[in-house]
Amino acid sequence: MKLYEFKGTEPRFTGNLGNAKHKWGLPGVEPCVVCRAGGGIIGLQYPCVDLSALPASELEKLSDSWPVPFEEFLRLREQVRPFAPMGALLEPGTRMGPLEGPASGHFGQLFMQNPWSLYARREALERLQDAGVRGLKGCPLSVRFRVKRPPELRELELELHGRFHPDCLPPVRKPPCEKCGNDPLTLPERFWLDASSLPADLDVFRLLAAPGFIIATERFVEAVRHLDLDGVIFQELEVPEAVRD
Repeated sequence: MKLYEFKGTEPRFTGNLGNAKHKWGLPGVEPCVVCRAGGGIIGLQYPCVDLSALPASELEKLSDSWPVPFEEFLRLREQVRPFAPMGALLEPGTRMGPLEGPASGHFGQLFMQNPWSLYARREALERLQDAGVRGLKGCPLSVRFRVKRPPELRELELELHGRFHPDCLPPVRKPPCEKCGNDPLTLPERFWLDASSLPADLDVFRLLAAPGFIIATERFVEAVRHLDLDGVIFQELEVPEAVRD
């Protein structure tokens, strides 16, 4: 099975959501007292999550990404968990709710503001769904355009799946921190995925081992090309002969 990584937006498109932010999110964490790791993760985004039922005092804290003590992060995570998708990974820096703020420029049928965020025009998303592409859940944006007929944009909320193949990882690894759970593993310069960890029923997903990467199956890429949907660049992932199915 061929897999592809989303590598960004075609240069000819000028769409820009750079100043828009998700309405809520879990804050980063202060440096751990054991391993000294802190901050937050990039790529964990649940734009369909609605936290508006929480008390205003909690929503205020969930609107500020400034790092907090680890114990406070744990408390806020438990406040959020009932509203998140089942099995959601809720780490420091996780973003939730619709994207809000200004938008400008010309957007392709598919669009990436950065390597870890995937958007689609409403009509493009519907065409992919009608074509049988699996794993597509689009959430409306709450952004402002200065044009009379702005595009209807959707952010894709993607499930997390997939691990790195053991052959591209160090043979000896440090265990996660016993206090905060931080995994010290750095992203391999060249990597391929463990086929046994990949979903059989999805055509697009976020990589569990590194949520900043969005992965598509050959079926997704073929549907995009068949429907002549423009906007994004795909790069086929390496699958060394030694680990091919």
